[in-house]
Amino acid sequence: MKNNILTFILALFVSCFTYSQNTESNFSAGDVYIIGNVSHNNYTYINFPRPNFIIKKGGIVNYNTLKGKKVVITSVKEKRNGKRLATIKLVESRKFFNSHKFVTVDIDKAIKNKELVLVED
Repeated sequence: MKNNILTFILALFVSCFTYSQNTESNFSAGDVYIIGNVSHNNYTYINFPRPNFIIKKGGIVNYNTLKGKKVVITSVKEKRNGKRLATIKLVESRKFFNSHKFVTVDIDKAIKNKELVLVED
């Protein structure tokens, strides 16, 4: 009887901890975010193209022009491993680095690390 009570209490604590750690964020097409300020232009979760691809397409590699720009989510896709990739574009209908219209983002980690910040209306 004592083992059953202890097992029940343990199961209760485990279920409470797993429930509290499961934070499900909802993102949808049309949500507006701002590109955050990252030290040393090290955007790890926003998949900007490599500088040689930007230059080949006639663009200018300057990350400082992107800081503080508003972007909108155009689509969100979930991969098999649970990772959610979003495609974003600039709100002002320009191109990133004057060469790429769309960029992909690991949306959960980018928001967690403040590479993308939700726009407060």
